[in-house]
Amino acid sequence: MKKWVSGLAAVAMTSVLLAGCGSSTDDATGGSGSEGTAANKLVISTWGFSEDFFNEEVFGPFEKEHNVDIVLEVGNNAERLNKIRQGTSNVDVIYLSDYYAQQGIDEGLFEKIDRSKIPNINDIYDIAKAPLGEDYGPAYTVGQLGIAYNPDLVSKEVTSWSDLWDPAFENNLTIPNITATAGPMVVDAASRVAGNDTFNEDAAFTKLKELSGNVVKFYSQTSEFVNMFSQEEIAGGPIMEMYFKDLKAAVPNAKFVAPSEGAYAVMNTINVVKGSKNKELAEEFINWQLSQDVQAKSAKAKVDSPVNTKVELTAEEAEGVTYGADVVEKLNKLDMEFVNQQAKAWTDRWNREIAQ
Repeated sequence: MKKWVSGLAAVAMTSVLLAGCGSSTDDATGGSGSEGTAANKLVISTWGFSEDFFNEEVFGPFEKEHNVDIVLEVGNNAERLNKIRQGTSNVDVIYLSDYYAQQGIDEGLFEKIDRSKIPNINDIYDIAKAPLGEDYGPAYTVGQLGIAYNPDLVSKEVTSWSDLWDPAFENNLTIPNITATAGPMVVDAASRVAGNDTFNEDAAFTKLKELSGNVVKFYSQTSEFVNMFSQEEIAGGPIMEMYFKDLKAAVPNAKFVAPSEGAYAVMNTINVVKGSKNKELAEEFINWQLSQDVQAKSAKAKVDSPVNTKVELTAEEAEGVTYGADVVEKLNKLDMEFVNQQAKAWTDRWNREIAQ
């Protein structure tokens, strides 16, 4: 079984290159009892969720087809990006949300990719092809941030971001903290609700201050939303669609809405780390992650929403998954370079004016 190295544990180790698959030498080489090892070793930095799925459907098959031993380092976005910054890791490929990937790009931490080596990019949604520029990696999954709510606790049908300011959500609302992935998206939504076609920071924070009195908690982790929702401590709030299945399990008649002003694209990217000695193999892996087969399996397992346009899902398979060009290409996309530039100022202002 492949070893998954936690971000915190790995920092304390003298070497971050651990034994990979845990498979025998025979399995690693495709041989039959030889003393050799895998032809290549590919170090991948990822979150570590859905471990069994990724081992069986993504990493394992790639190892066999490419005669490679995959080593995994796991942790949250910040932990793993910090290791790259500090030079304490030999990672080749890194999965990151677009917010953190933009930081890596700004700091020169990633290689420029050769798109000719990743032909499956041609089969993915336009929004996912170059979310942070042509030189850098694609989004391998695009989810959406919308509104989930319990219709038994809300006295109206929710259709708009502006509905969060309705008395129906009085004292029973949650919204993401500014430091959460979805935090900047809510700031942008508040600007739209205030009537602005282009982003207006003052209007956004004024609008959010109006809302703050109804917020039970500013959540930083989705598990907090799920727990409050299941206990009926909240009636709803903004959440990523990929987690709606957890809300539905707790409250069967829960609803998820893509607001009329547009839901927000939540993109996870995959990049090659600067200085990788396995750049071509890393690009082959990115191509593998974007393939129709891998994307379809991920979607049907409800692990990741697909970006490959050739993936076809039934209505049941698509439930809780961000799926289809009519959905994906309509999503609002934040300028992550701008967001990163404003992050500190927004956090300071949020702490002063909103989260009091």
